[in-house]
Amino acid sequence: MTHKFTNRLARETSPYLLDHARNPVDWYAWNDEAIEKARREDKPIFLSIGYAACHWCHVMAHESFEDESTARFMNEHFVNIKVDREERPDLDSIYMNAVVAMTGQGGWPMSVFLTPDGKPFYGGTYFPKTPRYGMPSFMQLLQGIADAWETRRAEIEQNGAEMQKALSESGIPRGADEMPLDARTLELALNNIVRAFDGENGGWGGAPKFPQPMTLEFLIRQYTQTRDELILKMLTLTLDKMARGGMYDQLGGGFHRYATDDVWLVPHFEKMLYDNALLARVYLHAYQITGDEFYKRVTTEILDYVAREMLGANGGFYSSQDADSEGHEGKFFVWTPEEIRSALGGSASGLLIVSKTKQDTNDAQLFMDAFGVTANGNFEGKNILHRVRDNDVLAAMRKLDEAEVERKLNDARQKLFNARERRIKPARDEKILTGWNGLMLAAFAEAARVLKREDYQRVAARNADFLLANLATDGGQPTTDNASAIRNQKLVASRGEPSEIKNSIRLKRSYKDGQARLNGYLEDYANLAEGLLALYETTFDEKYFVAARALAEQILGHFSDARGGFFDTSDDHEELVVRPKDAQDNAAPSGSAMATVVLFKLAAYTGDAKYAAAGERALAPLQPALAQAPLGFAWWLCALNFELAPPKELAIVGDDAENLLQVVFGEYRPNQVVAWKRAGADSAIPLLEGRATIDAQATAYVCENFACQLPVTAPDALATQLNHF
Repeated sequence: MTHKFTNRLARETSPYLLDHARNPVDWYAWNDEAIEKARREDKPIFLSIGYAACHWCHVMAHESFEDESTARFMNEHFVNIKVDREERPDLDSIYMNAVVAMTGQGGWPMSVFLTPDGKPFYGGTYFPKTPRYGMPSFMQLLQGIADAWETRRAEIEQNGAEMQKALSESGIPRGADEMPLDARTLELALNNIVRAFDGENGGWGGAPKFPQPMTLEFLIRQYTQTRDELILKMLTLTLDKMARGGMYDQLGGGFHRYATDDVWLVPHFEKMLYDNALLARVYLHAYQITGDEFYKRVTTEILDYVAREMLGANGGFYSSQDADSEGHEGKFFVWTPEEIRSALGGSASGLLIVSKTKQDTNDAQLFMDAFGVTANGNFEGKNILHRVRDNDVLAAMRKLDEAEVERKLNDARQKLFNARERRIKPARDEKILTGWNGLMLAAFAEAARVLKREDYQRVAARNADFLLANLATDGGQPTTDNASAIRNQKLVASRGEPSEIKNSIRLKRSYKDGQARLNGYLEDYANLAEGLLALYETTFDEKYFVAARALAEQILGHFSDARGGFFDTSDDHEELVVRPKDAQDNAAPSGSAMATVVLFKLAAYTGDAKYAAAGERALAPLQPALAQAPLGFAWWLCALNFELAPPKELAIVGDDAENLLQVVFGEYRPNQVVAWKRAGADSAIPLLEGRATIDAQATAYVCENFACQLPVTAPDALATQLNHF
């Protein structure tokens, strides 16, 4: 029946909103038209927030929003607004905090009722079509809210005003303004992480189990400094369990969103760009500190998956893939023994196909023994692939050598992948989000450098150029003339006015179908700046450094809070019921935490104290929260680790610097910044000012706070300085 209707969402570009464009609900996007209608008609707002890959969002849409009788009641009594949380993280943050305050928990779909001026007075998540799970039906809820609006208006408005007050006070760091950064915060946080660790399955907490990439990054940083074997054990157990479990796509690479159990077996099957960006870097760093080729393989499989499935022709990365295909969650990813035998050469009954050999069937059984495939299955009668036996065990079982087992399994994985490619794939959300792209840009850029993958470097550079050209104002690039940009920044710095960077960049949040939309958020500026700095250290093309610094200037100019820290929205953003300032990390680093990391790095590159001062003002008052709830503030812990280390500043000058750069990047050193220029070249980077080669050889300067050791030209001498600085 839904084909008879077309509502205002047909004008949007978000795939999630477009999915609801044929609902009989008279949906609005969040805009002035909707708010004005609510005020004019004195109706409450029903705000529904979700995202394209959300399984229960699809369920509620099918049960309620496609139902004509439900839609008629909604249209008569409410102004109905549908929001894609990925496009509007500001609204998602504000109203999710409200729902959590009201109910003690949150999630998506988010269902919130607002006064016409946007104050939330009732909320929840999924509501069923008929009463179940201890919840009223959605229609019962609508009827109750409509009745209360008519008969208990004063109570509703008082509740909304009280909630607005509570929301306006949330997110403000509590603590002494002059609290110094303290290494004890790192120790207390680590102790609490250890106490909460699941020593059997890895990770933290029970079902549902999330991968916690920021916590893993913090542990990697701590391990590089302490070489504590307990930290390494927590890391390797967690990384091994996740990558061997069903949460990891054993055929196509990439991680699903999270595990619904506590053993990493049954995932929520959607794949999100940000998860895979963060986890690719985690496994890359784990490879660097351990030398374990398994972690390298996982890294490359994640990035190869993204390049294959999530990379647009324009160079932008798409947002997500759905959990569902053909109306069933996980259908694309699960297998029966018969399907595996068919793909690998055996018949559905297990009997040999006439032209096939017994070896084909043996190979199918080998694969099923390796990946836990049984007749009964582990998910609705089918099998989620997960690695249950190692090669040495399989070799002993089959009287083969381990290399032969590995070859056979790789061959089987490729055949099954090819067979799976013929299935109907999950839907893909093809909007391009600046902040999420910044995270993936950083992953490709760093992996290109560490793994010496020129193809990854091309992906990263093309992505950065696309973002700067299409999601930034002024045509994107800070200038079309990179040499001019460098000269301009040198001139500004020579006047002692590094804050007056002229190449301003203002970002948009979302891009699809040739349109860049919505004001950029703090996370967009911070994540893109982080990605550009990573790409600079891979390519040493200074246009990326120039752009990153320009983005940081916008953070300071438009997102700073006079009380310290950063708002999530700019000072020229539309006025909302509150201005959100969410310091806590969620599935990805908070914008404030990433901004702080970027500012600390720029302080090391430039010597400009304002960057470090802004970062410290954001970080210092949060230290009690970091110590007490480290899993919710792990990227802040990485920022604190960086600032307290302190970072090494590495300036390299000279045309033939490859051997020196190999030393610099040969180990994982999280607390360093690296700059390089050719001899005699101009540079926009103050760290390179005044650096010259010695005896016409490439020369390295190892510095701290711009105070440097003696310059060296020999790789061995550089390694000694790095290891004993």
